[in-house]
Formats: sequence, structure tokens, C-alpha cells
Amino acid sequence: MSEAVVASLPTLLLLLGLTAADCPSSTWVQFQSNCYIFLETSIKIGNIEDVRNQCTDYASGADMISIHNEEENAFILETFKKRWKSQDDILLGMFYDTDDESFKWYDKSNMTFNKWKNSEDSPNLIDTCAFFQTKSGIWKKGNCEVSSVEGALCKAAVSYEKKYLPDNHILITALVIASTTILTITGAIVWFLYKRNLTSGLTNTSYTTAPQLSYNDDCILVDAEENEYIA
Repeated sequence: MSEAVVASLPTLLLLLGLTAADCPSSTWVQFQSNCYIFLETSIKIGNIEDVRNQCTDYASGADMISIHNEEENAFILETFKKRWKSQDDILLGMFYDTDDESFKWYDKSNMTFNKWKNSEDSPNLIDTCAFFQTKSGIWKKGNCEVSSVEGALCKAAVSYEKKYLPDNHILITALVIASTTILTITGAIVWFLYKRNLTSGLTNTSYTTAPQLSYNDDCILVDAEENEYIA
């Protein structure tokens, strides 16, 4: 998607009656299209699902943290340094799937990025969880069988919600936008062709020679008689 389209997205959403929803509350921190919160509480757990429930029960659409690029990972690290207080290692919303022998995010998003320590190479990954190191931003593998954790890191996507236009108005507005775009492009093409033809016509005219008058025998005879009369 081009930068121009991305920049115009909020305007188009507004025309369509869609506006960006705020984060669930002011205690959340927004980065790009997601909201984040660290629940600073001691959680006694039997398994990682107990930590996940802290997020899913806290706000609609929330889940344990998933991280998908270096920028997001750096944002989480910086926010821990400036705003959130926690222990050194925080559980990521990740589990090891023994069926296809790979790590997956609980929120079902794709695994497109990782920040594992270079030495992380364990042959036995059953009951292995992933931890975010709050001092470095590096990920490390660890045993899921812990009795308690100091907090849960949660994430929720910022959604776009319909605010004021009924469905038929949304359709009409979309048609108006599409029609305006088509007319603008058509007008630009017609103007370009007109200017090109005009320039071409002026060029051809400059090379056109004056028309030559033709004389026939009658004209020559008349001229001769006039000259004889004068004499």
C-alpha cells in the first residue's frame, strides 16, 4: 500500500462513518494500530493459560502479547524502561506446538519475527515457554511450570467502529468517492490530449506555405488588352 493511500485512510474512514476507536482505557499505551498494557500483579498459576486469562478477561479482544517486528519489540522494551515496572523476565503469549514442532502465538497471528538469544538451542522443547527480557528485549526459552509470575503483558488491536452513518449512506458515500476519482482521472486525460493536439496543430501551421494563384489563358488575354488600351 502506497504512503499516499495510508495517509488518506483516516479521511476515507471518516467519510464512510468509521472512526478509530480509543484504547480500552487510559492505562493502555498505543503503538501504531495496537494497544498494550502490563498488569502489575502477582499471579499464582497452574499453567500459562492462567496468565492468558488475565488478559482476555481484562478487556474485550485482548490477549497475551505477540510481537511481529523489530520496531514493536523496541517499543515494548522502551516502555518497560520508562513506564512499566516488572521482574526481569515476562511471559510472551507463545506456546510450543508439538504437532508441527514450532512456536506459535496464542492470538493466532503469524510468527513473522523472533528475538531469540543466539545460544537458544534446546533439543527438548516440550512444556517450553518464551520470556521477554525487560532489560535487553531479547527472548529466551524457559520452563512453563512456574508457580507464579509478576504480571501479564497484554495486547489489543485498535479497531475501526461505525459511528453515525447508516449502511445506505455508507454505500452512497463510497460511490461518490469512486465517481469523483474516475471523473478526475478522465478529465486529466482529456486535458492532456487536448493540449497535445493543440501543440501539434500549431507546429504544422508554421510549416504551411502560402497558396499559389493559378492563371489561365483568359486572364492573360485580359491583361494584354488592358496594356494595349493604355498604350
